Amino acid sequence: MQPEEHITSGYCWFDYSKNVCRIDGLFNPWSEKKTGHRLWMSEIMYPGTNESFKAKVAYSRAHMDKQSEFTGEVLNDEVDPCHELILMQDVLQTCNAEYQGTCEVLGFEADIWHFQRPKSKGPATYYLKAGTNELLRMVTGDPKVMASVRDFPNFNTREIDADIFKHEPLKQA
Repeated sequence: MQPEEHITSGYCWFDYSKNVCRIDGLFNPWSEKKTGHRLWMSEIMYPGTNESFKAKVAYSRAHMDKQSEFTGEVLNDEVDPCHELILMQDVLQTCNAEYQGTCEVLGFEADIWHFQRPKSKGPATYYLKAGTNELLRMVTGDPKVMASVRDFPNFNTREIDADIFKHEPLKQA
């Protein structure tokens, strides 16, 4: 990690049968130093209708170098084009992923798969619970330069309530 980077957390829901996903959490990597705030975002992606709905909140504080209270400001919602889910179900086949062996991730033996993401988005390495399709960790970018590491400690395949994918704007322009 670089000194200006932070450990963040969030939630992800993917319903491949309905071709929809939602990701909520602090955006990372995100430079608080350059932007003056941290960014929380909720994004719901609907490739079927070519729409991605983003709700954002900027969190700023008086002093970045010492403890101080954050103040939130709701930013304008955005609707952008969305052609595919951020995490395609068949990504390993589509991107010709190469098996790199095994290691331990979150207390589990994990299969390591490395590939180049589509549209020149750079490298990615996925760590799947050995012998399954359960994603434990996703690393995007080059760890020697800048990478985003996402852990999925609570992977489950339960049915997702439809309200999770309902877009509710925070602020309209």
